[in-house]
Amino acid sequence: MNAERGVTRYRAIWISDIHLGTRGCQAEYLLDFLKHTDSEYLYLVGDILDIWRMKRSWGWRQAHNDVVQKLLRKARKGTKVIFIPGNHDDLFREYLNSDFGQIEIRPEHIHVTKDGRRFLVIHGDEFDVVVTYAKWLAVLGDWSYATLLSLNVAFNEIRRRFGYPYWSLSAYLKQKAKRAVEFIGAFEDALADEARKRGVDGVVCGHIHKAEMRMIGDILYCNDGDWVESCTALVEHMDGQMEILHWAEIRQLSMAA
Repeated sequence: MNAERGVTRYRAIWISDIHLGTRGCQAEYLLDFLKHTDSEYLYLVGDILDIWRMKRSWGWRQAHNDVVQKLLRKARKGTKVIFIPGNHDDLFREYLNSDFGQIEIRPEHIHVTKDGRRFLVIHGDEFDVVVTYAKWLAVLGDWSYATLLSLNVAFNEIRRRFGYPYWSLSAYLKQKAKRAVEFIGAFEDALADEARKRGVDGVVCGHIHKAEMRMIGDILYCNDGDWVESCTALVEHMDGQMEILHWAEIRQLSMAA
């Protein structure tokens, strides 16, 4: 921790599923996170912009501009920023292996930790059967999910007015749905299998909006979560140890809609 600036420095940070441009995006939380952390490597693991939803409705606020500017500023000041597009910002997949404002756009990446472990960094939508093989169904599911997130915003506005901290109604309901739990388990196993085939020690992904870090056989599966429900990031400490940060809980901020 840099006590003077109140900034904690990590070796690497992974964030994904920000969904800038939507009402459900918790940009204020993320901006606070970016102001209070720094790193040698910063991975943007897909769905940073939600181009899918912006085609139907526009939810861009000033805080969304501030997040983009903060990311660009970090890249200019020497942080190695790598953007791996997801399915919601797949437009950027047309520009793979190019740079944008000192941000590298890559299809995937191998990250080597301080203690020598190798991690495949990938968004993960390639391993989602619904997205890959039935995009129309994914869009329908996305509409339903957007509705749920809108309810989540209203729910937390009421909690904020009564002095209660942020709590994700949408994440809670998803954890209680049997089919969602089964899907998440299959997704995690598929990513672990891919990492095993690649001969790496672990995988870092996003996509399903569920922060998790656990061993699946001999593979360390890491999902950095999201910034619409859980407000989480994955970090690598200077000694190579990995940790999931639940920023809303750490900062105990009250979130306005």
